[in-house]
Amino acid sequence: MIGLVTRLLSAIPRGRARFVAAIALGVAATGASVALLGVSAWLLTLAAEHPAVAALTVPATAVRMFGTSRGAFRYAERLCGHDLALNMQGALRLSVYDKLARTTLLGARRGDLLTRVTADVEAIMDVVVRVALPFASASVVVLGTSLILATFDVASAVVLLGCAVIAGIVVPWVAARLSLRDDAATVPLRAAMADVVYETALAAPELVAYGASETQFAKLAEADAQLRRADQRAAWTRGLAVGAQSVVMGMAVAAALLFGADAVVTGELRAPALAVLVFTPLALAESFDDLAKAAQVMTRARASLERVTALLDAAPVGVGDRARTVTETSDRGVPDSATEGAAPVAHDPASITALSSVRIAAAAETSQHPARIRPPSDSSAECSPSAAHAPLLQHVASPQAVPQEDSSYATSPQTTAAVLALRDLVIGWPDAPPLLHGINLELGPGERVAVTGASGVGKTTLAATILGMIPPAAGELIADDSIGYLAQDAHIFATTVAENVRIGNPWATDDAITAALARVGLSYLDLAREVSAQTLSGGEARRVAAARLLVLRPAPALVILDEPTEHLDHESAAALMRDLWAAFGPTTALLVITHDAEVIARCPGELRL
Repeated sequence: MIGLVTRLLSAIPRGRARFVAAIALGVAATGASVALLGVSAWLLTLAAEHPAVAALTVPATAVRMFGTSRGAFRYAERLCGHDLALNMQGALRLSVYDKLARTTLLGARRGDLLTRVTADVEAIMDVVVRVALPFASASVVVLGTSLILATFDVASAVVLLGCAVIAGIVVPWVAARLSLRDDAATVPLRAAMADVVYETALAAPELVAYGASETQFAKLAEADAQLRRADQRAAWTRGLAVGAQSVVMGMAVAAALLFGADAVVTGELRAPALAVLVFTPLALAESFDDLAKAAQVMTRARASLERVTALLDAAPVGVGDRARTVTETSDRGVPDSATEGAAPVAHDPASITALSSVRIAAAAETSQHPARIRPPSDSSAECSPSAAHAPLLQHVASPQAVPQEDSSYATSPQTTAAVLALRDLVIGWPDAPPLLHGINLELGPGERVAVTGASGVGKTTLAATILGMIPPAAGELIADDSIGYLAQDAHIFATTVAENVRIGNPWATDDAITAALARVGLSYLDLAREVSAQTLSGGEARRVAAARLLVLRPAPALVILDEPTEHLDHESAAALMRDLWAAFGPTTALLVITHDAEVIARCPGELRL
């Protein structure tokens, strides 16, 4: 954890200098609080002796100075410390986002991952503001106060230093050790509770429909109870620690009375100085109140940051976001093809950026059955193999581009460049047995293939592998860099229609969005209309998600549709597929994952898994 804090301090401008400045301001604020009580005791005791008014001028002025400066120093310390901590938190969060952008979230526990990205990252603020600064400032003030009081009475100062070490360091350390298990457990317990909340929110309609809501609520209540019990045990320990600190500092007060009174009797110490010796430990005790809690916070912060570090150090799964070729930018800094009135840029196979290629020489241990592909029917002229793809590997279908009745683009000239090539591909999740092996497929521009198979066989895993989200287990995968994906559960955000579509292309103009909506049959939607998953029908939600693909610039060379007609009635499904078939041009290949017999029948080729 120290290494992480050091790296973050180095990652922000003047990080170390700002940290030292925050400590200095904390020392000034805490020192002013201690000095205020000590000088006040001196002033009151001195005033009781009825000296000349001039003798009270210095302590009275000092009281006003320390009283005013205490608030100013504390405000400046909070400002400087929180600014530093927020900058460190921002740097850490950017590192986490950068890491997640280079890997895949598929298969991860979403609630746990959300907790790591939010609450666990925020633990760096606790380390700086609630642990490092209070302990550092208190340590400096205790040492300085002991040295100053030694000029009054050495024995009292030594006892004060010893009691301060016990109350400020030993007691918080013991409290942290006693509550170590509970403090460390709260972090994964919060993550587990977040998982349950996420599951509940995600499956709420199904839980109600199947009468399982009470069971799920009981599971949520149990997770909450476990977290609450851990917090209560930690709070009990913290309360004992605060009481122990008060007892120890009370011993310092008693020692000051014992040694100071003898010094006053012998004439070695004046009465106002005795008051300073007695009241100063009480002022220090106030600064120790939060140290026991800070020690417990340190345990939780360490556990949280270890989870973040594990995320940062984890081996990547897949390649994350694919890099797409971007057209030259205009003077405004946005792609020219995204400007007003720009036409889609077609993929010229001769100028496509180098294909993403993954080759794994070692064959993985395989299981299940090899994938099978249905060749197009010989009796259908529409589905006969293309001459240009005759020399393909065995068991590889060569589906023709979409038939004439499906798209106006069918008569456009086709190229022979492969958009997707799978050769003896083996797929599966990392650290798990392979799901499928022997997958062979070659797909050219404008061609369409249905991917079929039983639920759970690995169809979505195949899509994730093609997208680069998980690596192939063996075999060869060559795919164009430009791939569009219509997920089975594509999310509709609670914002305007236009902003939902712009998820596909942040630079898309209103005209481009309007055209995309028209091509998927949603021309009646107002771009400024606020929508959500609850205000749109299932068919409308799928169409909005499909419109995101149509605003991509350049247009994707390959589009993967994952169960595009699921949860739709027959008429809505037929209308959606008719619009999607007509929306994608002759340069876009389609890979359709589906169980729908009508969708399968419309695809010239079928890959059976």
